[in-house]
Amino acid sequence: MTIPILYEDDDILAVSKPEALAAIPERHGPGGSLFEVLCAQRGERLYIVHRIDKETSGLIVFARSAEAHRRLNRKFETREVEKTYLALAHGVITEDAISVDAPLRQFGSGRVAVDPVRGKPSATEFRVLERFGSHTLVEARPRTGRRHQIRVHLYHLGHPIAGDPLYGGEATRRGFARMMLHAWRLELTLPSGRLLAIEAPIPESFEAALDTLRRASG
Repeated sequence: MTIPILYEDDDILAVSKPEALAAIPERHGPGGSLFEVLCAQRGERLYIVHRIDKETSGLIVFARSAEAHRRLNRKFETREVEKTYLALAHGVITEDAISVDAPLRQFGSGRVAVDPVRGKPSATEFRVLERFGSHTLVEARPRTGRRHQIRVHLYHLGHPIAGDPLYGGEATRRGFARMMLHAWRLELTLPSGRLLAIEAPIPESFEAALDTLRRASG
């Protein structure tokens, strides 16, 4: 398995994760993850800074030293990192932009849901990029970093992500071989002090699904 390297220096390694590969080792599963593959292939110790869902493709950053790990963790914790995702939502979103401020709570089953009483503050901004006959391509910018945040906020709006195996019914998944969520861009200040903007190319599997919708809508 070849993992595309998007950027590297003495402090960080940024790569593009394919869908269906866990970002970090799973507690229950057959084993194998992006983290393990990279450590083995490169013969070095990497440090986990953040993660994206197994079903999500796209950009993820690892630290290459304990000091870089400490600094990067701090930036993610204090929301100094700008993250942008692409998501294909089921149904047509009529608004051009939506801000969702809905507290989220994780349950023992692994699912996450909106809970105004016991949930943790969670905010996501959505902007419509393209509308199809029965779907909408949106840009999502999470302002907090809760588990499944983008997925649950779109589900809460009544527009679950196409192909999502956990949120949404059979109609949401029909016709999609993958979950249509991609970690697209990331902007952060490196431990060296330099501002870095990275973009993960949109995978062929994602583009193919969009092309199919464009042909059907045209």
